Amino acid sequence: MSEFLVSLFGERLVNSEKAEVDVQSLGAKLSLVGLFFGCSLNAPCKQFNGSLCEFYTRFKKACEHKDKLEIVFISSDQDQKHWQDFLQEMPWPALPFKDRHKKMKLWNKYKVTSIPSLVFVDASTGKVVCRNGLLVVRDDPKGLEFPWGPKPFAEVVAGPLLRNNRQTADGTSLEGHYVGVYFSAHWCPPCRSLTRVLVESYQTVKEAGQKFEIVFVSADRSEESFKQYFSEMPWLAVPYSDEGRRSRLNRLYGIQGIPTLILLDTEGHMISRQGRVEVLNDPECQLFPWHPRPVLELSESNAVQLHEGPCLVLFVDAEEEGELEPAKELIQPIAEKIMAKYKAKEEEMPLLFFVAGEDDMSDSLRDYTNLPEAAPLLTILDMSARAKYVRDVEEITPAEVEQFVNDFLAEKLKPEPI
Repeated sequence: MSEFLVSLFGERLVNSEKAEVDVQSLGAKLSLVGLFFGCSLNAPCKQFNGSLCEFYTRFKKACEHKDKLEIVFISSDQDQKHWQDFLQEMPWPALPFKDRHKKMKLWNKYKVTSIPSLVFVDASTGKVVCRNGLLVVRDDPKGLEFPWGPKPFAEVVAGPLLRNNRQTADGTSLEGHYVGVYFSAHWCPPCRSLTRVLVESYQTVKEAGQKFEIVFVSADRSEESFKQYFSEMPWLAVPYSDEGRRSRLNRLYGIQGIPTLILLDTEGHMISRQGRVEVLNDPECQLFPWHPRPVLELSESNAVQLHEGPCLVLFVDAEEEGELEPAKELIQPIAEKIMAKYKAKEEEMPLLFFVAGEDDMSDSLRDYTNLPEAAPLLTILDMSARAKYVRDVEEITPAEVEQFVNDFLAEKLKPEPI
């Protein structure tokens, strides 16, 4: 356990008294670590920190599992004094301010896209136990549900579900179906845009005879808004009044933003967190049930994924549809190998793979990241760390791609700033 934590944080953390904390000695009984990603200048982070302090103090005083949990603060502060002042309010240790590299590694490893964020991970393996700890603090203030591990979808969704014709169905009606769990709200313009597309996709898949259902989990601000929005949807919904079940589904899938469409197989196991991208990229639903593809063609609909962690992008001189296929075939084997390796470890992909041709989307990306105009051009872009890695060679071979990827994963490459 201690060896893993050292690999995650290094040998030393610091506390509010400016004293070093030996990671090896965090405690032999420790089973869960909460990674608190935040910033002193962010008002929601300051507010959540107060709630988390109350939760932590109560847990350490009264919970029978008090020795099994520790929290570590991972800061986004750019000013050391602001960071130090914020740390004074915390009863737990923090990653040292100067350790920016480890901070970005943790952001990428745990796919953090917004703050505040609290991710609970297994102290011996680093696997995510609960991605949305903010809801744990709100929903389980006494820590009675520790260690907040994932439950089967069928168990969490159990209970009555609504249809917009006022009829109800039971959660058991989803058995044997592919399921899309749709987190959305009427006040969110991207949600409404996706809903229009999703209605068409849903009907196309159903007309093809597939066992497919969608469950709407509302983030609307009132029951009236929920009813108005749900009236546009031909699928099922968790009752708006059942806030507990809506919250548990948010916790189960670690929802950090909307719209999010989680795709599940007929056994309730996750196919993809990127249902939104998959549906938008496949209007004719030919790829249903939308298993993740090793390599994507960069487009406006999937460009959002560039901000969700490091991405390999191979730029090539291609303008017509179909001309990107040779580039996809070139990098597909290494992408499949990486995907299989991390799926076997039940971990998320550390790198996404794209090919990009000559179009406005690619030009904008090149301009934003200040990339050379060369083609072919092999790059890895890490937007959250504002870092890029560039391999500009005359010929890009599968061996060249594999070496580039392996060197990146082994941290052998030197980043350039974006």
